[in-house]
Amino acid sequence: MINITLPDGSVRQYDQGVSAHQIALSISEGLARNVLAAEVNGEVWDSSRPIEADSAVKLLTWNDAEGKSTFWHSSAHLMAEALEALYPGTKFGIGPAIETGFYYDVDFGDREFSSDDFKKIEDKMLELAKQKEVFERKSVSKADAVEYFKAKGDEYKLDLLEGLEDGKITFYTQGQFTDLCRGPHIPNTGVIKAIKLMNVAGAYWRGDETRKQLTRIYGVTFPKASELTEYLHMIEEAKKRDHRKLGKELELFTFSEKVGMGLPMWLPKGTALRERLVQFLTKAQQKSGYEQVITPHIGHKNLYITSGHYEKYGKDSFQPIKTPQEGEEFFLKPMNCPHHCELYKFKPRSYKDLPVRFAEFGTVYRYEQSGELHGLTRVRGFTQDDAHLFCRPDQVKEEFKKVIDLVLHVFKSLGFDNYVAQVSLRDPDNKAKYIGSDENWKLAETAIIEAAEEKGLPTVVEYGEAAFYGPKLDFMVRDALGRKWQLGTIQVDYNLPERFELEYTGSDNQKHRPVMIHRAPFGSLERFVAVLIEHCGGNFPLWLSPEQYIILPISEKYEEYAKKVSEELNNSDIRGLIDFRDEKIGRKIRDAEVKKLPYMLIIGEKEMEEGKVSVRKHGEGDLGSMTLAEFSELINKEITV
Repeated sequence: MINITLPDGSVRQYDQGVSAHQIALSISEGLARNVLAAEVNGEVWDSSRPIEADSAVKLLTWNDAEGKSTFWHSSAHLMAEALEALYPGTKFGIGPAIETGFYYDVDFGDREFSSDDFKKIEDKMLELAKQKEVFERKSVSKADAVEYFKAKGDEYKLDLLEGLEDGKITFYTQGQFTDLCRGPHIPNTGVIKAIKLMNVAGAYWRGDETRKQLTRIYGVTFPKASELTEYLHMIEEAKKRDHRKLGKELELFTFSEKVGMGLPMWLPKGTALRERLVQFLTKAQQKSGYEQVITPHIGHKNLYITSGHYEKYGKDSFQPIKTPQEGEEFFLKPMNCPHHCELYKFKPRSYKDLPVRFAEFGTVYRYEQSGELHGLTRVRGFTQDDAHLFCRPDQVKEEFKKVIDLVLHVFKSLGFDNYVAQVSLRDPDNKAKYIGSDENWKLAETAIIEAAEEKGLPTVVEYGEAAFYGPKLDFMVRDALGRKWQLGTIQVDYNLPERFELEYTGSDNQKHRPVMIHRAPFGSLERFVAVLIEHCGGNFPLWLSPEQYIILPISEKYEEYAKKVSEELNNSDIRGLIDFRDEKIGRKIRDAEVKKLPYMLIIGEKEMEEGKVSVRKHGEGDLGSMTLAEFSELINKEITV
């Protein structure tokens, strides 16, 4: 007998070789029907795989992230089986699960392929799914695996096999399709009830532009048809909320090929919105003891050699700026932290001076591949709400917790209430990617984990997601449509202070190294605004909206009164504009709704005689007639920041 420990801490005894499916069946038949895979001692397994020793087991269903991932990876295999049946001779690259479904990279040879083929593939996938094909796992020697794919003529699988060790290779077979795969997979294809292929794109094999471009087919599947319907509705809603579309309609930002790809330009209304975000965070930072600084947009190459950024990112950055002086090179600033290290060194520091908190809305530049650029979410020039705190080791945890409070204040003020904090640690199996000693990494990682626990944050741990100089706490936010975005980051860094030889004089009159905390609650203004636009669909919180009202005179006879109303509201710090166009009032109202202006103030003869305005609220309709004092009170009550 072996002991199986379940997530609630209970321990059950089973025969050696029991499977997760059998464990689920011993609890309830309903649970067994829903189990897709199992987490055994932290590793995700097939639910049919025998468990031979005492283990901690978590049964995974569609409601678990790992369960969804297993479901979608199995769906990629189902799509590959359908493709092979429909298009004999097709070769396959990789087919992973992704956050919203799966994809498979495919080589169709000389055959033309487009989204017009999707329906045929979906129908074939459903046909195969109904056969409830079991996913069978088999360990294979490297020699046998190579022989199999040589006979099949699939050079992509042979390429993948080159990096695998004998004894660690597995095949999975369902129906007539066999794939090189480490798994895990769902019990059988029958649980896949709804299928939609989403789009098709090109992808170079291994991401190498010198190698063949494969066809990448994206899809999504669900265990219920109703869930697919809901998902497709969400996709349509997301199109309406696309920040690129709304950014143009609301006249917030624009791009110009002559200026350069990935370099956003802010229009007046977008600039007003952005500046209010800056003012909001600046005010909060001042209350928390931050000092505002400004650093140049370029830096000497040696600055980034010292910091380690040149070694890690130099090849992927904008190329050096050469000066008339022989051998002198500068870089467009990719990060603000090296500059802030030099600011810290401006004068000697005592333990009594710490913490020092430098904050800067610093614009940085990073060369992103043109195919990766996407509106404001992926750009080549962006402004970080950056700050660097230099503190004593005994101050790290308390300062880290204060930064958490600041990030949560930002989220609360802007309506982001669905988030999880991701503890991003270094990859223990690839420490060469990172700088610094094991001792310093352990100190930094412990500080983050303890601070998050003490603040009661919902957290997940991700290995390999740390910055090259230190671990991070990344805030993963769900928007109004349930999509996940990384907003806000806090990092603990023992390494840059060493590389820049930063010091302070301790109470023992000896020199000590400060610890550095990097933080950016917004992350970048560009990305944050993009996510905010899509989260609220362009209906910004009233305090942030570039224009809080628009006055709509019924005719030119009431324009002077409209100007008087506007002047009085502007004097009360309520901002807006007047629609002077010679249009019917119905058209003016419709246009104001499209532009998502929060309040419409309609003025005609009655309003002018009574010294009032008729108020309409965007998305809600008529609120009735009000004096300007009553309208001002309404506005001020709604503004909470």
